[in-house]
Amino acid sequence: MKYDYDVAFLGGGLNYAGAITASKAGLKSVLIEQNLEHLGGTCLHNGCIPSKMYLYSAKTLLASKADYFSGELKLDMPKLEAKKEAMLNKASKSIAKQCDGVDLISGKGVLTAPHTIQVDDKTITAKHIIIGTGAKPFIPDGIEYDAKDIITSDDVLQLKTLPKSIAVYGDGAIGLEMATFFASAGVKTTLISRHSSLLRKAHPTISKNIALQIDSIGISFLTDKEIASAKSSDKGVHITFTDNSSEVVEKLLVATGRKPNTDIIQTKEIEVEPKGIKTDIHFETTLANHYAVGDCNGKVQLAHSARAQVLYVVKKILGKQVEVVDMESIVKFIHTLPCSYAQVGKSFASLQDDTNYKESVVMLKGMPFASSHDASFGVMVVYADAQSFIVGAEIFAPNAEELISAVAMAIAGEMDAKTAQRTILAHPTFSESLEKAFYKL
Repeated sequence: MKYDYDVAFLGGGLNYAGAITASKAGLKSVLIEQNLEHLGGTCLHNGCIPSKMYLYSAKTLLASKADYFSGELKLDMPKLEAKKEAMLNKASKSIAKQCDGVDLISGKGVLTAPHTIQVDDKTITAKHIIIGTGAKPFIPDGIEYDAKDIITSDDVLQLKTLPKSIAVYGDGAIGLEMATFFASAGVKTTLISRHSSLLRKAHPTISKNIALQIDSIGISFLTDKEIASAKSSDKGVHITFTDNSSEVVEKLLVATGRKPNTDIIQTKEIEVEPKGIKTDIHFETTLANHYAVGDCNGKVQLAHSARAQVLYVVKKILGKQVEVVDMESIVKFIHTLPCSYAQVGKSFASLQDDTNYKESVVMLKGMPFASSHDASFGVMVVYADAQSFIVGAEIFAPNAEELISAVAMAIAGEMDAKTAQRTILAHPTFSESLEKAFYKL
């Protein structure tokens, strides 16, 4: 059969990285995106890029509250929002320029049959189809979302003024990060969780310390609370919980997870599960030569994971010998302030059925560098197997997402503790506490 394209990329998030690679390798490629101004996806426009920019500004605000500063800093939201938009526009144009060799089609693509995508009245065929349609915010029943007073992660980074009070429902990455931002910016912030603790799969010491940290920056933490209903009114957002208690806030941010976008699958040959499009370890769906990468397959909802997946698939299509992407070795992190959380490889939760693992725990409290850099709640945890090979780590410290890279490389390089101990890390830094953790294995 003759196809219109060698590869069709459905969705313009991190899928664009695969489209560029395929095109440069000589494959005739097309990328179909519902909104080409949104090229780059949620991470670039509504997620990790702008949120980290906002958190960077909040870091300065939080630091300015130390008793050796006088006066008060305030965040100019219109200027911050304008700077963010300028940055995103520049990045979008850069991505579009990199896609010069890729046919870009604007519109919602629907996979109607094997090798066939319908975009409005246009039919496109391709030998290989890579689905990267991402995910959207999940809003529980009873919450009357209006994108104004009751908002999601898609809306929160569009705010041009700070509310006086906000409740954040959900204690995952989005909830914790945005609660940190608002509290650091001086907003009365309430974090609502259906559970009794935070980071429940993390090491217990880290789980305890992140709760202490959010309390220290003024976040009110409501545990074991489930919202039965939430509705905007003239007096604010009225929240009623399942235990019949209630609360009124100016805004409610719903951060209860994201739901994979799978409605574009309209062919029975591709199986869709509740968590996302079903794939094997090669990200191939139940239909040969059709792949699903990133958030829509429900494996790891992170931009760098999506990028790794689509590049792996493209290399497979090109006939290259590539190692299967180890999903466990993808760095996961939550950018809270002042300490953030990062994890790679095995975690405390995943090791509980293993009686032979070793762990080393280093507390940062009491160390002069930690004291001067707001890291008194910091913790370093490194895990090794029975043969002392490093298999994972959890870090709770400023810039933990950067510090964890040393452990990620140690795992990829199959390094044992003795080899890791040969690395002499700088003083004074947080990394030297990681060196100490290696020595305690």
